[in-house]
Amino acid sequence: MHTPTQSQLPLYVDLDGTLVKSDLLLESFLGLIKGNPLFLFLVPLWLLGGKANLKHQIAIRSEIRPELLPYNKAFLDYLREQKQSGRALILISASNFRLVEAVARHLGIFDSAIGSDQTVNCSGERKLARIKQDTDAFVYAGDNNIDLAVWQKADAAITVNTSASLARKVASICTIEANFAASDGKFNAYIRTLRLHQWLKNALVFLPLVLAHELTDLAAVWNAIIAFFCFGLCASSVYLLNDLLDLSSDRQHRSKCHRPFAAGDIPLLSGLLLSPLLLLSAFGLASLLPWEFSFVLGIYYLCTGLYSFVLKRIMLVDVILLAALYTLRIISGAAAISVIPSFWLLAFSMFLFFSLAVVKRYTELDYLRTAGIAQTEGRGYFAEDLNMMAMFGSASAFLSVMVFALYINNDDTREQYLTPEILWLICPLLLYTVTRIWLLAARGKIEEDPIVFALKDRVSQTITLVCAILLWAANLDWREILL
Repeated sequence: MHTPTQSQLPLYVDLDGTLVKSDLLLESFLGLIKGNPLFLFLVPLWLLGGKANLKHQIAIRSEIRPELLPYNKAFLDYLREQKQSGRALILISASNFRLVEAVARHLGIFDSAIGSDQTVNCSGERKLARIKQDTDAFVYAGDNNIDLAVWQKADAAITVNTSASLARKVASICTIEANFAASDGKFNAYIRTLRLHQWLKNALVFLPLVLAHELTDLAAVWNAIIAFFCFGLCASSVYLLNDLLDLSSDRQHRSKCHRPFAAGDIPLLSGLLLSPLLLLSAFGLASLLPWEFSFVLGIYYLCTGLYSFVLKRIMLVDVILLAALYTLRIISGAAAISVIPSFWLLAFSMFLFFSLAVVKRYTELDYLRTAGIAQTEGRGYFAEDLNMMAMFGSASAFLSVMVFALYINNDDTREQYLTPEILWLICPLLLYTVTRIWLLAARGKIEEDPIVFALKDRVSQTITLVCAILLWAANLDWREILL
């Protein structure tokens, strides 16, 4: 009797974490609540019917795009080689059959697809039992501890993205056919997903402290520092949530496709746990400040939630809200040190940040036009809107400079500064800055948030320093000094 060699044995391939560097249950769940957050209240009811029922209920209400999933490329290449050699490949997963079949159909290399149905969760011992219905001799490729039950009965194992300890356990119970080691750099991936460089935007909380001339008040300075970290933690929580909800659109973006969740560099579950933890830390730290600050921080988080779920898809409303979120940082900085922000400061910030928010959309539309794509994914803009957006943004930028000029001529300003005329020197610097940013955007030189760009750009840094010196100089009585 001819005994098949190991390479001739059918290869059963796990999906989540093995073939795909993601979890289709979580992907479909996130897509579901992004479309309608009210489904969150139905999840506990579905779970009462068992995990298989939960997967089924989510799968029939959501769609995944197999062509956008982050596949383990090295392992996928191996599978294609095995298919060309005539080996039988079977995709088997604890994910719902509807999702498993969609992936198998897209790849076109699997002889069949097996997944969970409404009553049976195809995982662990149940997965093994399902394989045993087909054959007693097989090779299994997996990535998780729960797969040990299958590997114990397999003729050989393929380990993919497993930890060193799990790889040793698998090697002790069966022959290793191939190993695809987990990639290094997970710590760096977590740092990148927190987007610590975006914390630079939270420096806006210090603006009321500077303009209120409270830099010598150590208590006020300390409160502003605490406010900075509160907004940083809250913002990182928001970034995690946005990345989780925007997986599909990020994977189609030229640079966002490299974000850790979109690329599958870190588990989606980590984000679902880390986001609320960061938020709780932010509000815990905020308890050290006046209650007004926590109130503003709560409004900020509420607005970001509305932005993530609804408003980011509404044309122009999204950029207005982005401008408001920047302005809320300034308001929170004032609340942290118990001062009232001036009308002029709020008006200036709204016009300026609206312009910069439009720059962000402008760069995205410019990419769409270059790539020949008609419409943004998940947003209300078309590539043909590019010129109109440039008009809106540049007009708002010039209005912000005009507001600053009116502020200089205001009676309250003349009482606050000993030599307010020096502030006029800031106007041409502002004109140069906003005009330069728009020119760079038109040339395709800005590929990130323009606020972050301005904070990292040497020219913008120099102009900011000069403006700070001019603000300091305006507080001096130069008539007395010179005479």
